[in-house]
Amino acid sequence: MKLISVVWLLGAVNVSVRADRNRSVTFEGFKVLRVNVDQRVADLESTFETLSVIDLNRNHGHGVDATIDVAVPPEHVKIFENLNFTTTILSEDLGADIAAEGPLGRYPELDENNLPKLSWFDSYHAYEDHIRYWADLQGSFTNNSELIQVGLSFEGRPIQGIHLWGDSGKGSKPAVFFNGNVHAREWITSMVVEYLLYQIVTGYNNDTAVQAALDNYDFYVLPIVNPDGFVYTQTDYRLWRKNRQTRDNTTEVGTDINRNWSVGFGGDGSSSNPGSETFSGYQPGDAPETAALMAFAQALAADKGIKLYIDWHSYAQVILLSYGYTCDEFPSNIDRQISLAGETAARIARPYNTSFDYGPGCLVLYQSSGNGRDYMTDAAGTEFGWGIELRSTSYGFLLPADQILPSGVEIWEGMKYLWVNM
Repeated sequence: MKLISVVWLLGAVNVSVRADRNRSVTFEGFKVLRVNVDQRVADLESTFETLSVIDLNRNHGHGVDATIDVAVPPEHVKIFENLNFTTTILSEDLGADIAAEGPLGRYPELDENNLPKLSWFDSYHAYEDHIRYWADLQGSFTNNSELIQVGLSFEGRPIQGIHLWGDSGKGSKPAVFFNGNVHAREWITSMVVEYLLYQIVTGYNNDTAVQAALDNYDFYVLPIVNPDGFVYTQTDYRLWRKNRQTRDNTTEVGTDINRNWSVGFGGDGSSSNPGSETFSGYQPGDAPETAALMAFAQALAADKGIKLYIDWHSYAQVILLSYGYTCDEFPSNIDRQISLAGETAARIARPYNTSFDYGPGCLVLYQSSGNGRDYMTDAAGTEFGWGIELRSTSYGFLLPADQILPSGVEIWEGMKYLWVNM
């Protein structure tokens, strides 16, 4: 699927989807279109319910530059075309694009160091295999790591990951804190985070850049912080975004974990509607996953402090700095952050010429209130509170498995520079 610029913000409203024999939702025959909305946003939005059109993504353009990507069910394509929007076809069959991701892979053999082989990055994997992967990584690096759990999801799954440290010992240095798969459908994020972990574990004894990073910082890495939503994307609905939280007085399911943090809560770029894909919840931290992450961040801040936080997403190819909740204010060290982000983006581009934009999130992408990086910056005193949107603007969320390893390789180049120079 050829999706060109941004992140899918809003999701299905009364979607006319189909279930296969395993009861998982398919999107067979859905056509994906990029719509130039000009001044007709309201006209387009009125089709979401009446024609079961799915709002997939919106760019940050304005006026004549504004576009919205939508998926139209096959039975309504002709009706939609008669509405005379200016459109570009991005995909003839959304269901086929999902199938092109490939099947979930088998767990790889262990190498001579009892590490899973690099073939792990040849395919996407079931949630249970991710848990095993973290355990195997940690088991091969026992003197410098431990498995950690920071809380439980709404459905009771552990929010877990790995803590790694260098020659000064456990918990002795400022924190580098990563989390992935905040949004369930962004499968590439956990895979890239795991590639970073793999490189740290295998490189500590022979790569001076890795040694410097781990000797100067304690790394706390949570590859999948929305486990309920992640599992749901693998069993029922591939494009699910939120967690799986239910609430009283509504049949809608899910809270956007990345709109539920306290800084900027409830502002523009979030929604108070439980049916929205950017539903913020009713109060900051009333999603258990967000509450756990905020509590963990405060514990790190109160100990040795947090040097760097990265919230990993896909697929806009952009390094997002604070702030997202406002376009008019900036952290006091914004010039330093922009300089670092620019050079990090340049290093990311070296392996495959993948271009990453960078800058304050509200300016380079869109406004997003109640997000994690703004909380880390303002409430946890993090020096660099970032979000990184991974590739690919060509494939959207449905990144083929053969691009997993290149995604990891290019980000690794950027991180090696960032950790040594921040």
